[in-house]
Amino acid sequence: MAEAPEAGTDVEALENEGDIAADYIEGLLDIADFDGDIDMDVEGDRALVSVVGATLDELIGDNGEVLESLQELTRLAVHRASGERSRLMLDIGGYREGRRKVLHQVGTEAVNKVKENGESYSLEPMTPFERKVVHDAVADAGLTSESEGEEPNRYVVVNPA
Repeated sequence: MAEAPEAGTDVEALENEGDIAADYIEGLLDIADFDGDIDMDVEGDRALVSVVGATLDELIGDNGEVLESLQELTRLAVHRASGERSRLMLDIGGYREGRRKVLHQVGTEAVNKVKENGESYSLEPMTPFERKVVHDAVADAGLTSESEGEEPNRYVVVNPA
């Protein structure tokens, strides 16, 4: 469920980011001797690069930790090549899309708890990607949320209306 590029988004620049990132990831896959196809897209206001293929679990890691690291390395490679800071999103084997669905449900359940008892509700620590998905789910339900704490223990607090 990819979002259309936002108005005012420089799609050409984002496509260039995607190309740079795809070349970088392709090089990493070759070095590590992993098979995978690379898809590129523009979603909202960021480039999205996805690696699909056979067993890629090693590139995801426990709770997506390896994926997060690969995303940061890829963003650095894009920055080095383009001189621009990248907000590129990397997905491997559909991991982020699957997490997005689970996290949307987590956000919805938190909203229901807050609506039932009228008190703020704190969730477990999450990555920035995970927090954003939950914040979006909470906003879609008409409530507000905020992130609290310090990385890597930053978490979402859902507030009553």
